[in-house]
Amino acid sequence: MAEEKLRYSDADLQEFKKLIQDKIDKAEKDLSLIKESFINDQNNGTDDTSPTFKAFEEGAETLSKEQNALLAGRQEKFIRDLKNALIRIQNKTYGICRVTGKLISKERLKAVPHATLSIEAKNMQR
Repeated sequence: MAEEKLRYSDADLQEFKKLIQDKIDKAEKDLSLIKESFINDQNNGTDDTSPTFKAFEEGAETLSKEQNALLAGRQEKFIRDLKNALIRIQNKTYGICRVTGKLISKERLKAVPHATLSIEAKNMQR
């Protein structure tokens, strides 16, 4: 009977570290664009428009600001989750399911590098 691995090798962890760092870099650029968009939305004047169009435009602007705020919040959480994954790599606990204690599959970690649950544990939550 083959012995089950308790953690990923240092080489595997380095591979995941690079993947996660690349995702953090991209996510931070995306967050910056979202924030720039939010700032630009605040600078768009509606002085020369008719009252009806202005009301519509202000409603759309409010919706856009709310959407940007939601997007920014999600992006910040994603970045925080990825940074927490880097800490788990340093601690050599990365890729270990927090419910079952088993290794999360490499395929899952490549798709969702900040995952802390295996598919098995995720299915148990349903």
